[in-house]
Amino acid sequence: MSQKGILERLQDVNMDAEIWWDSSPLVYRNWAKGVTEGASADRKDAWRAQLGRLFDPDRPGETLFRGVTTNPPLSLNAVKDDPGFWADFVRGLIRENPGKGVEEIFWLTYKEVVKRGAEYFMPVWEKSEHTHGYLSGQVDPRDVYDGERMFAQALELSALSPNVMIKCPGSRQGYEVIEKLTALGIATNNTLAFTVPQFISCMEAVQRGLEQARRDGVDMVRWRSVITHMSARYGTLGDLATQAEARGIDLTEADIRWAELAIFKRGYRILEERGYPNKMLMCSMRISPPMGDGTEASWHIEKIAGGDVIYTCPPKYIAQLMELEDKLRPFDPEAIHEEPPRDVIDKLMRLPYFAMSYEPDGMTQDQFNKHGALVATAAEFSKATRGTVDFVAQQFQAEGKSN
Repeated sequence: MSQKGILERLQDVNMDAEIWWDSSPLVYRNWAKGVTEGASADRKDAWRAQLGRLFDPDRPGETLFRGVTTNPPLSLNAVKDDPGFWADFVRGLIRENPGKGVEEIFWLTYKEVVKRGAEYFMPVWEKSEHTHGYLSGQVDPRDVYDGERMFAQALELSALSPNVMIKCPGSRQGYEVIEKLTALGIATNNTLAFTVPQFISCMEAVQRGLEQARRDGVDMVRWRSVITHMSARYGTLGDLATQAEARGIDLTEADIRWAELAIFKRGYRILEERGYPNKMLMCSMRISPPMGDGTEASWHIEKIAGGDVIYTCPPKYIAQLMELEDKLRPFDPEAIHEEPPRDVIDKLMRLPYFAMSYEPDGMTQDQFNKHGALVATAAEFSKATRGTVDFVAQQFQAEGKSN
């Protein structure tokens, strides 16, 4: 087994690229312990050392991770990781705030999860002179179409710590919020984004916000803009497979992965050509498809290796990569510039779902709000949010209070 782990080797291909942790930092210690304990005897020491190099809560400024993405399901996982602590915390909030109901106590609890996570990465933020070390805190996904509520939530989240980056959805209202936050010098992460038109809407909203910030003389020391492509969610939650089946088009796993990658690559190329200050982020990644020659593959990182991009990696995906790291091919530093096969693109362009997503002018902002993957992901995240709300409601019951 090579000394460097798979993510360290990915980082070596382009030192301007960034590896982020796609979960709350609060769960890392227990997760890493579980991964190490589950390793075979010949891997335990190497994996323990590798996981310590990725992130060490005691010395975050010296390890690999340069940022964090969180969302409602991941925040719920942080609560589940230490339910006793959070039950006591919530009950304390209930006693201290007798006039507040379940939703209000939930929001205070969620902000505490974000704040504690951001504290872990403050050393990274300070050491990098405010370039890295951001934690993305997401506005309530139940309000994905309510710009006023999202903006108010964003201001509260941004006040928690200077290294909190606000995750705003790729709805029409979300881009209005991103523009307003940019004008205030607040860092943003465009989540629930799956298409080139959404990426461009974010780029243009940020440009307008930056122009307003310059006119107003706003201090931009804590500003960054990240555009997230929720890659595998595009291929599995939207209408790609349904439309292909209706048209008698056989889509292989490789075709689906290329659909996702083609969209990311086009967004990346537009950023390069237009010189926008955003940075593309790849999330929702998979181990697939197998290469058929005894090697394994994860095209979501392999096919964009060498790019000045962010890879945000959830715990499960990191563990899968570690299992297969000696079966993966070496990274090609020019992979980001590899064009998707022409025959695959021709096949995909027969599907309106892909054509609308791939062409820069393929969708209007109102159509963003009806995009299959956005609607499905917002619903999933809303369900997780309600899970945290229910955890809070249980503490009201334990305190003998109505909610």
